[in-house]
Amino acid sequence: MTQYRRTTFYTCVLLGLITLWSVYVVAPTAAEDAMPTLDLQRLVHEAVSNNPEIQAAQRRWEAAQAVIPQVQTLPDPRVNLSYWNVTEREGMYGVSQEIPFPSKLRLRGTVATREAERLEQEYLATRLRILARLKEAYFDLHFVHKSMEIVDKNRLILLDFMKTAEARYAVGRAVQQDVFRAQTEISRVLARLATLEQRQESLRADINRVLNRPPLDLVGVPLEVEITPLQRRLLDLQSLLERTSPLLRAQVKGVERGDQAVAVAKWEYFPDFDVSVFGFRNETMRENGYQVMLGIKIPLYYATKQRQGVAEALANRESAAQDLQAVRQDLLFRLKDNFAQAQRAAQLIAILQNAIIPQATFTLESAQAGYAVGTVDFLTLLNSFLTLQENQLELHGEMVEHEKAITRLEEILGSAP
Repeated sequence: MTQYRRTTFYTCVLLGLITLWSVYVVAPTAAEDAMPTLDLQRLVHEAVSNNPEIQAAQRRWEAAQAVIPQVQTLPDPRVNLSYWNVTEREGMYGVSQEIPFPSKLRLRGTVATREAERLEQEYLATRLRILARLKEAYFDLHFVHKSMEIVDKNRLILLDFMKTAEARYAVGRAVQQDVFRAQTEISRVLARLATLEQRQESLRADINRVLNRPPLDLVGVPLEVEITPLQRRLLDLQSLLERTSPLLRAQVKGVERGDQAVAVAKWEYFPDFDVSVFGFRNETMRENGYQVMLGIKIPLYYATKQRQGVAEALANRESAAQDLQAVRQDLLFRLKDNFAQAQRAAQLIAILQNAIIPQATFTLESAQAGYAVGTVDFLTLLNSFLTLQENQLELHGEMVEHEKAITRLEEILGSAP
């Protein structure tokens, strides 16, 4: 088989692969262009309403709120009835009420209130975490869509390059390697599109998971990403963290709950009371009477009970304080890290848009003109083309990374950075 026939054979094989690809991948992608757009705010509202983790956290907060009036209420009274018939027939009836030492109920209510406030902050933190994951998946899906657009558009340009190289090779103005190199790059494009297709399906399933939908439910096409500028300096964000972060405030409420639990444990040294009032009826003598009793519960075993209860409460409070410090340090690190990522991405976006991509575009145009007249070889043309493609992909990648960093800052702060 001559070199020209071999080249023609490889070209036919490659065109066959491209035809199959167009049927099974490009055609569905074209159908996706008619799909509805995917609005991020609508997805956020749907996640808040339907995500099971958010709903579970909200129910835990509501359950904790229902505990407060329970622990602040006196124990249920007891009604006593008795009747005996020995030498005389006599009946007794009455009611008894357990009364904790003053301030115990109030302090128990305060502990329950702090616990409810802690779970409220955990609910807000869970909501922010789930929404951050949703937004990151949304931005990643946008990047995959833009990458598929860029790569598939460049596939058509590479086909033109291959046809040009074949025509020049047929008349002896180019070498066979130019055709093979073009074919190789087209094959690499097909492989890249296959990888992007798989990534797209995974991201769609991830978004459906967050929204509590079936994995195969239809997911539309993301809207264009707009860059969200940082509004505050890093020092301002650190101050804001202490005031607004649900992750941090949940730990603060845990420490406050520990303080109140220590106070409750210390009040357990004081006795509780039991007040009883009874009435008597002597049927034989037909006389009535009454009796009032006061019972006192003595903390006799304080050394192994109340004292150990105080020790337990103190240890739990110290544990909560250490957890608070650990969470604060972790959040400060994440705050600075994501702030730096957002700044870096913003700088790269400006450089890519204003310098690198215009320069790469001019270089490619120059290489195309040179290749047409034979002053530039095919490898230079191909490298210029691939450089521009990677720069375009990098631009959209940095735009997505910028928005993902902003999203993570919102998760940490509980408000816009």
